[in-house]
Amino acid sequence: MGGYIMDLTIVALLIVGITATIGVITNGVGIKFFGGKNRSEFVDQSVRLQTGWKNVGGGKK
Repeated sequence: MGGYIMDLTIVALLIVGITATIGVITNGVGIKFFGGKNRSEFVDQSVRLQTGWKNVGGGKK
């Protein structure tokens, strides 16, 4: 019974891991080939929005 549970756990982790990896790879390929000229639209907007903000945290000791 313990072997069955161990095998089931390993298979479940492999399925979740492979699915997550394929999702990341597919997203990267989609952005690379189908992103067009607006590929960094959201990053650029975030940078423009945060211009002039005061940095907080990470102070010197």
